[in-house]
This record gives sequence, structure tokens and C-alpha cells, in this order.
Amino acid sequence: MREIFHFDSPREKYRCDASVVSCFDDRFDTVSRKLLKRIGVVQPDAIRIAGGAKALASPEEEFHRAFVLEQIHKSIRLHGTERAILMLHSDCGAYGGLARFRGDTEAEAAHNRAELGRASEFLKAAIPSLTVECFFLNFEGAWVVDEGSTDRRQVP
Repeated sequence: MREIFHFDSPREKYRCDASVVSCFDDRFDTVSRKLLKRIGVVQPDAIRIAGGAKALASPEEEFHRAFVLEQIHKSIRLHGTERAILMLHSDCGAYGGLARFRGDTEAEAAHNRAELGRASEFLKAAIPSLTVECFFLNFEGAWVVDEGSTDRRQVP
């Protein structure tokens, strides 16, 4: 091996602020990072997969759900995680994009709200001690999805 550049990474173990399940779609990377900072997540354990929380709500294959659940369990075991952040975003290819909803952003948001509810319910049943928070990201910002509510509030 040949060193390309030198950088001193912290060697100490850290305590994770949250396991964050989100999509790997780079269009939402900046808003996701800003959201995490705003809600106090400085040390996330990032679980980035196509569709994000879809793997917990409506996986195409059951092993997708098992994989994400195992990653969260490892975050708990290795980094003391007590909180999970679940994210979905607009125009997600894993759901067929905005085209699946014929460009209707309200229909897409309603679908994602329901999906986040299913993902949250599954995760809370699997790990009852975990605090679960859900967010929907679109091209205008980040929206907190309140459990049992049909409302979305934009994150301040």
C-alpha cells in the first residue's frame, strides 16, 4: 500500500446519537446532513441503502428487512444507540419515482407517510427500547412525520 494523504482519525470509541436509515440518493445528502445537525445527531451510524426505510416498511425481499434490522442491532451493541432516524425522500427510484404517482407530490407524500408509519411500527415491535423518529425529504426541505397523524410539519 501507498499512502495518498495523511489524516489522524479519532481512535476512541464513540457513542452514537442515532442509527440513521436513509437512501443513498446523493440529491438528498446535503438536506439529510443539515437535518441531522438540526435535530442534534452529531455522531450517526449511517445505514444508507436504496429506498432507505422502505426496507423496513415494504421490502422487496425479506432479507432486506433482516439486513437493516441487524445493522441497527450492531449500532446498539457497538455504539450504544438508543435512537433511530428513518427517512424517505421524494422521487425515490426504489418506489418507482415521482412518475409512479403521476407527478402528484401530495399523493407521493401520503404514501411515504404511510410507509414511514409501517417502518416505525415494525422497528418499535422489534426493538421496543428504541426511540424512532421519521422524516420525509423533498426538494424544498425536510418534514417530520408525526406518528398517528396525517400532518407533516417542516423541520424548523
